[in-house]
Amino acid sequence: MSRTTRPVVDNEAQHRFETSIDGEAIAAAYYRIDDNARVVLIHTEVPSEYGGQGFATALATGVFDLIRQAGRKVVLSCSFMADFYRKHPEYADIVDG
Repeated sequence: MSRTTRPVVDNEAQHRFETSIDGEAIAAAYYRIDDNARVVLIHTEVPSEYGGQGFATALATGVFDLIRQAGRKVVLSCSFMADFYRKHPEYADIVDG
């Protein structure tokens, strides 16, 4: 399975969106829910040995798509996610800060 087709899931118990990299390692985007029920993305992690291979971008795409599908808004407190959004303004309908 390529990194572009790996499913991204919402692990609500861990407050993170995640995708499997190799069956053991994961890429994750951590979040909290604010008082307005918005998803606040606070940190994105990809194991260093997988850096630069597109896993974070694939994760971000999946995260934004899941948030949109859920009909929610997102606040970008994570610098990686904010940078991703600057390159992908098609998600403007869900970004709320």
